[in-house]
Amino acid sequence: VLLHGYRYAEHEKAAAAAARALGFTQVSCSHEVSPLMKLVPRGDTTVVDAYLSPVLRRYVEEVASELRGVRLMFMQSNGGLREAAHFRGKDAVLSGPAGGVVGMARSAAEAGHDRVIGFDMGGTSTDVSHYAGEFERIFGTEVAGVRMRAPMMNIHTVAAGGGSILHFDGRRYRVGPDSAGAVPGPACYRRGGPLTVTDANVMLGRVQPAHFPAVFGPDGDRTLDAETVAERFAALADEVADAVGDRRGPEEVAAGFLEIAVLNMANAVKKISVQRGRDVTRYALTTFGGAGGQHACAVADALGITTVIVPPLAGVLSAYGIGVADATAMREQSVERELDEETLRHLRAEAERLAGRTRADLLADGVPERALTTTAKVQLRYEGTDASLAVPLGERAAMTEEFLRIHRARYGFTMDKPLVAEAVSVETVGAAGGTQSPVLGASAGEGTAEPVATVRTFMAGRWQDTPLYERDGLGPGDTVTGPAIIAEPDATTVVDPGWQAAPVETGHLLLTRVGPRPRTAAVGTDVDPVMLEVFNSLFMTIAEQMGLRLENTAHSVNIKERLDFSCALFDADGNLIANAPHIPVHLGSMADSIKEVLRRNAGDMRPGDVYAINDPYHGGTHLPDVTVITPVFDEPGAELLFLVASRGHHAEIGGITPGSMPAFSRTIEEEGVLFDNWLLARDGRLREAETRELLASGPYPSRAPDANLADLRAQIAANEKGVRELRGMVEQFGLDVVRAYMGHVQDNAEESVRRIVAGAVSYTH
Repeated sequence: VLLHGYRYAEHEKAAAAAARALGFTQVSCSHEVSPLMKLVPRGDTTVVDAYLSPVLRRYVEEVASELRGVRLMFMQSNGGLREAAHFRGKDAVLSGPAGGVVGMARSAAEAGHDRVIGFDMGGTSTDVSHYAGEFERIFGTEVAGVRMRAPMMNIHTVAAGGGSILHFDGRRYRVGPDSAGAVPGPACYRRGGPLTVTDANVMLGRVQPAHFPAVFGPDGDRTLDAETVAERFAALADEVADAVGDRRGPEEVAAGFLEIAVLNMANAVKKISVQRGRDVTRYALTTFGGAGGQHACAVADALGITTVIVPPLAGVLSAYGIGVADATAMREQSVERELDEETLRHLRAEAERLAGRTRADLLADGVPERALTTTAKVQLRYEGTDASLAVPLGERAAMTEEFLRIHRARYGFTMDKPLVAEAVSVETVGAAGGTQSPVLGASAGEGTAEPVATVRTFMAGRWQDTPLYERDGLGPGDTVTGPAIIAEPDATTVVDPGWQAAPVETGHLLLTRVGPRPRTAAVGTDVDPVMLEVFNSLFMTIAEQMGLRLENTAHSVNIKERLDFSCALFDADGNLIANAPHIPVHLGSMADSIKEVLRRNAGDMRPGDVYAINDPYHGGTHLPDVTVITPVFDEPGAELLFLVASRGHHAEIGGITPGSMPAFSRTIEEEGVLFDNWLLARDGRLREAETRELLASGPYPSRAPDANLADLRAQIAANEKGVRELRGMVEQFGLDVVRAYMGHVQDNAEESVRRIVAGAVSYTH
């Protein structure tokens, strides 16, 4: 990996030749693995390739030796297949989940849906993805702490699977992030494992041992162990009652854990939707994975989605997706030129060169010429920024227009800056044949299918008799109204009350909400161990959504790409309630800034006001870190309820030198412009002229007031997201409950810290 290897490859080639001459059998060069800018992710990607490729090669050779005469292809992280001999380590990192995305897209298209959210719930985690007519890929991401610079499917993973372990910490319920894995697995697997999400479903009757494969126990011939699960939940219910005085039955304990797991999975979907500015209520939820169907209706309700698709072979859809995927070869090349006519000619020449290589790759894999199609895209970005967006290679005006459209949709604004072509990428696809899903189920039904059994389930807060159907016995025209269970060899689908399932001609199950969504059950103000975790997660999610809004709408590289910002929620007294996992030094002092604004504006603060402060004497860190504070009032505007705040590092704030905290400054004025309890907006109107005047004042004013104002607007927008979400919580649960749980969350945080400190080891020096 050489510094400029992406642009000038001769030195890397010479080093590689020397390494091979010395006897190294695996040599990975960055100009071949990831010929793009950014040294560290390019280097990390090359190291991953060098580490994994020999391991994969041995595995491929072992498999190939058992399948002589068979054309062997492997799934890549980008969602395409490559012939075994050309399968590289850097393309294998997310190959399994990528197969699920391909299967989801193909299967949903057969069912007539082209806008879907993928919900893939397995044993250890849940993968969520988005599809709206084309695969959504990213060229840079972090996997297991390693920064990868290679094309792969955009998949967000949350640690909430069937094997996620259920915890009670003495105050609240928690689900995961640790998993029981396959061994020992959940408690019901008969291997002494802990209670997990799967056990909660067994306890509630949502998974029926009699209609589940008998592959458990030492000899792999026993059914799921419902008796042990019931005993373990009964013991846990007693433990909860002894700790907090909350007496509830074992089934209610299991239902509480399931509610938390569903919330975690719904929040993962919100993350990919808020990040990209999408309205998930306009999508169908496609559920797959072994555990997906057990929770799909509940997750859809949490998101406001009214249609759920359960494909054929839902439990093994990732394998099916690999089977129907196209052969794909992708290549990229860094360009880094301002977009003009000369650059456009260069882009076309590079695209033609890369297309020749990708087509040759697939022809060498045995794909016929007639099956090949090639597309080229350009990664464009504004000059001085780092966030690029892919647009089809075409005429300059059309590329610019498409970039502006995507940028406005993603970030909410456009900029008056030149465009830079960061890289060009080419994809050649060899279309696969025979992609039709297998049609499961019986022939056309008569409208009302007969259940094969009636079982007891705990749904909607009570035990009830629930019909159980076998999917093979359902045909088009049949309808199944919830509550109901639909069992099949590789998955179980739970049809919750208010939902209806209908098999269609393609073999899919189409679940539709036919009744109104259930209103949230009355929640009291006394602490409840389930709702404590629910509110803790809700408060945290609001802060995270504020951060995503700020990241999307900010102009400066510091905030948008270095992510040097923090967002948090505060009670009416300025005490911290929740913060997203952003910058710790911000969050430790932000409450002091909030309390200073409250103290100096007592009696004068009103709805529509926004304040800015970077005063290091009152909770500020250094002057570039500007905190924007928005008070949240009740509907009449008479009572202050909460406050939300975002602190972002502005690239320029004045001072004797550009940057953060000039080393030779002796007074605060020499460090830059001071926002001292500054009224940034009044009655919902940004005081732009006054703020611009402030930025231009003092002996060392800001050198980029337009950039400051752009980032201040982004911080206001982030705060407004928090305001709307908090009001939604008040509408859903009631003000008294939200306020009470703010206090309960604070008390729990204090108790947790005290417990950690009490257990700390004391050392003497």
